[in-house]
Amino acid sequence: MSGLLSVSFHLLLLFKLVAPVTFRHHRYDELVRTLYKVHNECPYITRVYSIGRSVKGRHLYVLEFSDYPGIHEPLEPEVKYVGNMHGNEVLGRELLLQLAEFLCEEFRNGNQRIVRLVESTRVHILPSMNPDGYEVAAAQGADSSGYLVGRNNANGVDLNRNFPDLNTYIYYNEKHGGPNHHLPLPDNWKSQVEPETQAVIQWIRSFNFVLSANLHGGAVVANYPFDKSLEHRVRGFRRTANTPTPDDKLFQKLAKVYSYAHGWMHQGWNCGDYFPDGITNGASWYSLSKGMQDFNYLHTNCFEITLELSCDKFPRQEELQREWLGNREALVQFLEQVHQGIKGMVRDENYNNLVEAIISVSGINHDVTSGDHGDYFRLLLPGTYTVTATAPGFDPETVTVTVGPGEPKLVNFLLKRSVPQATPTRRVPNSGHGDRVLPKQV
Repeated sequence: MSGLLSVSFHLLLLFKLVAPVTFRHHRYDELVRTLYKVHNECPYITRVYSIGRSVKGRHLYVLEFSDYPGIHEPLEPEVKYVGNMHGNEVLGRELLLQLAEFLCEEFRNGNQRIVRLVESTRVHILPSMNPDGYEVAAAQGADSSGYLVGRNNANGVDLNRNFPDLNTYIYYNEKHGGPNHHLPLPDNWKSQVEPETQAVIQWIRSFNFVLSANLHGGAVVANYPFDKSLEHRVRGFRRTANTPTPDDKLFQKLAKVYSYAHGWMHQGWNCGDYFPDGITNGASWYSLSKGMQDFNYLHTNCFEITLELSCDKFPRQEELQREWLGNREALVQFLEQVHQGIKGMVRDENYNNLVEAIISVSGINHDVTSGDHGDYFRLLLPGTYTVTATAPGFDPETVTVTVGPGEPKLVNFLLKRSVPQATPTRRVPNSGHGDRVLPKQV
């Protein structure tokens, strides 16, 4: 009898471990429990950490997937998903919770695709950037007519209009010369942003993120930068106009990967709008200032797109399973896109890692830098490129590399210290007692 009870217990335990995911909306406490549930089921490949707190003190929790959680492995890229930036746009939040459970379960089941992804990539999932706004939206429910209720944070601020505006500087620099990457923040930036925004900025400055997607709702389209139009304002409004980044073709490809892996985004006709291939340049759709997408590209090494995933900002619970099935493959494929282009180490002659070395690609006016471990990642489409690594005090090194459609090409740089140039001299008569040698004035 005891043996039968033991077998029954183990069958019950097995059933609980493989029980299908329940498709429902998660309030804040339920979201936290779900993250820790996934961590408890996959403790060796996950980590839960907080990047800060909301206005009302709720933690902004991140779930990390990696074969070495909490550790950056050199040459292993970092990628992130951010959901629920607008509190009433809730599908992204639920999809990211589903994705977390899916990655854990498939890894445990030995799905080689997911095992390979987790072992070669460090994935960070922030299901809710605006938990305060979500609670307001959830309190009114999915059937309410309050279209904007819960969109903003508890201070009434739209978090996707709250990042430092770096577009103005890059548009000026493109015309008059100046840095094309890692634009500095104003000294008082912390006083200009909300707690949630500050937490995310400090987060993306702490990790060398390579790729990212920001999940929204209210349309069905993959939106890529720039979001802010280069056109001048007309009667107080900034004109919509296609405003591409130097990496426009790459961004279009990233957007299309999601769109065509999605169940219906690529069809173009959704929510009364039409977007060819299911993608759009942000500024071509409508101009948006101080957004997170452009900020990632202009201040860090991270390439971020914005995914609008549902016509309804707060879909009914019974719609969640269909939405998950429509997005599951796209969510996984997008993560896999971080493995393309080139990557490598930048070191000196003594094999010391060089931090913040600049990696430039001829013909693309946007550089990236090496991280704290000396490794760099440069997303590129297939083709042949001239790539240069530079660092203060070292001679630059330039190589020609051909990138294929598969795994990233490994391109390491070994920089030699610059040899100080001898100072040119000129001779000055010295009253018949020989010439005095003076440094040349420069």
